[in-house]
Amino acid sequence: MKFTDGQWMLQPGVTAHYAAQAYDVEVAGDQLVVLATTRPIRHRGDTLQGPTLTVTLSSPLPGVIRVQVQHYAEADAPRLHIPMPGATRPTVTIENGTDRAVLRSGGLSVEVNKAEGWSLIFREGDRVLTRSDWRGLGYVQWADKGNFVHEQLSLGVGENVYGLGERFTPWVKNGQVVENSNRDGGTACEQAYKSVPFYLTSKGYGVLVNEAGPVSFEVASEKVARVQFSREGESLDYMVIQGPTQKDVLQRLTALTGRAALPPAWSFGLWLTTSFTTNYDEATTTSFIDEMKRRELPLSVFHFDCFWMREFQWCDFEWDRRQFPEPEAMLRRLAERGLKISLWINPYIAQKSPLFAEGAREGYFIKRSNGRVWQTDLWQPGMAIVDFTNPAAITWYQGHLRRLLAMGVDCFKTDFGERIPDTGVVYHDGSDPVEMHNLYALRYNEVVYQLIQEVRGVDDAVVFARSTYASGQRFPVHWGGDCWSNFESMAESLRGGLSLTSCGFAFWSHDIGGFEGNPPPAVYKRWIQFGLLSSHSRLHGSSFYRVPWLVDEESCVVLQAFTRLKHRLMPYLYAKAIEATQTGVPMMRSMVLEHPQDPACASLDRQYHLGESLLVAPIFTESGEVDFYLPQGTGEGRWTHLLSGQTVPGGRWHQEAHDFLSLPLYVAPNTVLPWGAETERPDYDYTKGLTLRVFALADGATTSFEVASVQGQIAARGTVHRQGPCYTTSITEGTLQDWCLEVDGQRSSVQASANSLVWQP
Repeated sequence: MKFTDGQWMLQPGVTAHYAAQAYDVEVAGDQLVVLATTRPIRHRGDTLQGPTLTVTLSSPLPGVIRVQVQHYAEADAPRLHIPMPGATRPTVTIENGTDRAVLRSGGLSVEVNKAEGWSLIFREGDRVLTRSDWRGLGYVQWADKGNFVHEQLSLGVGENVYGLGERFTPWVKNGQVVENSNRDGGTACEQAYKSVPFYLTSKGYGVLVNEAGPVSFEVASEKVARVQFSREGESLDYMVIQGPTQKDVLQRLTALTGRAALPPAWSFGLWLTTSFTTNYDEATTTSFIDEMKRRELPLSVFHFDCFWMREFQWCDFEWDRRQFPEPEAMLRRLAERGLKISLWINPYIAQKSPLFAEGAREGYFIKRSNGRVWQTDLWQPGMAIVDFTNPAAITWYQGHLRRLLAMGVDCFKTDFGERIPDTGVVYHDGSDPVEMHNLYALRYNEVVYQLIQEVRGVDDAVVFARSTYASGQRFPVHWGGDCWSNFESMAESLRGGLSLTSCGFAFWSHDIGGFEGNPPPAVYKRWIQFGLLSSHSRLHGSSFYRVPWLVDEESCVVLQAFTRLKHRLMPYLYAKAIEATQTGVPMMRSMVLEHPQDPACASLDRQYHLGESLLVAPIFTESGEVDFYLPQGTGEGRWTHLLSGQTVPGGRWHQEAHDFLSLPLYVAPNTVLPWGAETERPDYDYTKGLTLRVFALADGATTSFEVASVQGQIAARGTVHRQGPCYTTSITEGTLQDWCLEVDGQRSSVQASANSLVWQP
């Protein structure tokens, strides 16, 4: 929100009061409490009238400093904030001198200027990360609009800002206005299904605005050298998170707000859906599954979208028996074929649903301020919204899902959760509806995810969620929402994924082929490549089926090739998934996250890393031409094209043209890539029949590798050392069975269970 009119003037109706002096600084236990006056206090008369701001500095985690700003202490109801299950009371050091006061936590410090003027300076060691200076911290009164608190933190020359949730706008957020409020807007606009009030900068620090309600960001768009964030009300709460690298920031962020749970290995396989408004019944779905089998197209999960239930009755959690007369028997047959089953749900109960009257009678829905049920026709006619602040409503809602899980369903697509009213409604626990608007989606996914964990076990839980909020990474997986069936929408989807994973979300997916429209063959096939080289992979659309033979025959070949490729990569990919749950560093990584010192990577948004070893550049052209950048590698510095074996130098741009069975998929130098033996499913014994493929290992160098187990642990660790033409492999932890080493396409003899191997040409 812009409060100023250029550099010097204010918007009409705005009165601004800026922190001008740290008049008093007190040490209160492990906190610094600052009385910030909005004018210099020269004499006793200056202490009368006018706002003051109380600024409390503390630390919830080593390397994280919290800033709580308050005007009126009792004017607002208690605010809701971001869940922080990892918050602690770390040891801090405080000094309170004549000219400055400093609070230190880990390697991060904040300095309060007690001399003339106002400033908060955040340092990592001696390095200044950011600062709040002249007219940075302010309390604003805007006639007819309300009161606001804002902060403005400095940006350095060339410093880029990333993140702020799943944003489909340009990847670098400098120059953008970002409203932190969940909306059902699709991927082709500035709105977001997954707002996260966190930004990450190329300088190697992050800022988390600890507010549940809407926050407005001006990212170098009001003041070109500052990021402003503002919130209506009498207070503002934010945290600065140290690096020094962006990966370090994400590790601290997710240590604080929670790390992603590990999805089951089967969820990394191909998901196929009925699509949304297509005509389907049991015969249709069975025909799709049969044809996938006949064409040898590996399939892991089948998803039934909205119309598994009767029209006008979403959600009643009852199969439409006109289309699915014996769902229990159908689910048994699908399970016998090795398939997992997903069902579409949402948190809305239509008026025609048999559950509506029960929910209204028992008080399970969000209510109007007059005590009546809040209803709308926007989506399902007359629908109400389940109130997840009511424990009885949670039990009721979970009870219907529990029945479906007992029937043989494995997981749920938790759709919607963004169209939540923020005015004129009342929650069971008295929560402010403005504060609950964003948090609603988080509660919704938590309710469903925790039930699946309870019924299926911690290791077998997964949802497919569209909306969430900060800390929602704890309940994976998330997908990008409604995109169009064209290259432009494919590219904007990637930007959204990069922005979300830059906020600590480990796993992310999207609708292969696009949701709206019927994808041209080129778009569909290129999106297959992108989709199968994402953490999770789903064929889904709106009004057209997404089975490949309805696009063209070559699509079947492409789908088979890239599904099988992903299965071969699972020993590596699942190890990266485990790493993501342990460190907070996502599977899909922006180029700048993986190569922060390479200035060419700062703005790249059409390529990405899968872990540190694989670089993917999706193709967004009809012709198959693609421009991409390979960073300077270590050692020999040559990257290897995984599909052809061709090596090319790093530290430069490349231009290539690829057919539909290829794309720029490069292996980083000095890599040992675990290559699985199975092509037909994602969940198998990764330690059996494994090939350790060595890529561009420098002479005299040693590199390490990890191999996952399907149970969700690291099954084996080891190293490969090169000395001239000789490669020595040592398994330092765990065991492998029937494994071999491959160098330059040449494989060693198979080792039954040995823990070392010497290879030479």
